[in-house]
Amino acid sequence: MEALTVFILCGGKSSRMQAEKGLVLFQNKPFIEHIIKAVLPITSTIKLITNNKEYDYLLYQKIPDIITDKGPLGGIYTALTNSETEFNLILSCDIPLISTELLLELISKHNQEAEITVFSSESRMHPLIGIYSKKVLPIIKSAIDNDDLKMMNLIAKIPHQIITIEESENFHLTNINSVDELNDLNINLS
Repeated sequence: MEALTVFILCGGKSSRMQAEKGLVLFQNKPFIEHIIKAVLPITSTIKLITNNKEYDYLLYQKIPDIITDKGPLGGIYTALTNSETEFNLILSCDIPLISTELLLELISKHNQEAEITVFSSESRMHPLIGIYSKKVLPIIKSAIDNDDLKMMNLIAKIPHQIITIEESENFHLTNINSVDELNDLNINLS
């Protein structure tokens, strides 16, 4: 795989978490630092999509959303608009268990014919742990203009690849959206 830029989407209202999601502590470190740690063995080209000054302690480039309040799709649009590489690894900021191994699997199995590559198990797809080509920008822009913000609708419109994972692997891809989910995670790991 040629050069890859990693964008971590730090936006999100986080109404269920009642805090900035990427900065929620898990094992005494913010979620975002767990994600960066998983990415660093792959590349140090990491950019954060955020308008929030609380991320300023991290030395990575921060890019504010070009079009606000459009959910993950708006974040991906901002990421791809600011990318200098054709392929980009897009990650949400609420996946503290993500591993370098899983990210390497995604990258190594990615077929360059696919404009989006994501993981899926029998029970769910993970659109915010994926490889996105800059070629999808016009389609994303059109979806935003039409207020069609569902990730699944976007993926359905684009030549994509789904890498099937075992149900047990879902655990490492879990996005933590609420205090209850965070508590469950801590219990499961203790």
